[in-house]
Amino acid sequence: MSEHPETSEAALPPAATPLTRAVLEIDGYVATMGWDLPARLFALVDTGRLLATEPALAEQLGLEEGQADGLTPVEQDELPEGMALDEFLGTIAWPDVVSGCALVVERLMLPPGAEAKLPEGADERQLAEWAADHPERQEVRITAAVLRDGSRETALRLRAKDSAREVLTGAELVPALSEALVATFS
Repeated sequence: MSEHPETSEAALPPAATPLTRAVLEIDGYVATMGWDLPARLFALVDTGRLLATEPALAEQLGLEEGQADGLTPVEQDELPEGMALDEFLGTIAWPDVVSGCALVVERLMLPPGAEAKLPEGADERQLAEWAADHPERQEVRITAAVLRDGSRETALRLRAKDSAREVLTGAELVPALSEALVATFS
């Protein structure tokens, strides 16, 4: 399997909403960089508004007048190293021009029922080691996105099925992460 899956527009499945299209665009972009990456944060800006108010930036991003519908992801600076994700999200304040945001994180996913076998009394480090050594673990990349109005979409890519055609999407795939992102607009 290729380390950099195909991410051309033609390779992506059709998406019904601008938010779903933005999530898939971000997932495809990050997929070109491979795995084992730090979390990445994106502002989501209304493309029509961006074309009208920031034509130089729109040109730099490769946007054209015919693309006025939708959302444009704008990658933000790297997240602070060593800061817990929930702590970092609590520090974010978005300007009014930002319609939404998206976060990309890699995590280990365990099968249903694995929680029943958690080692008792283990600390956070021991639990992380236990999950990393679990024979049925799956490495997953999560791209969660939300809009100011609370709309949400998530793309889930398994490392074992690293293909644009295998990406799962849904509004409630990782609800806690989506809730944390919505809170950045409070």
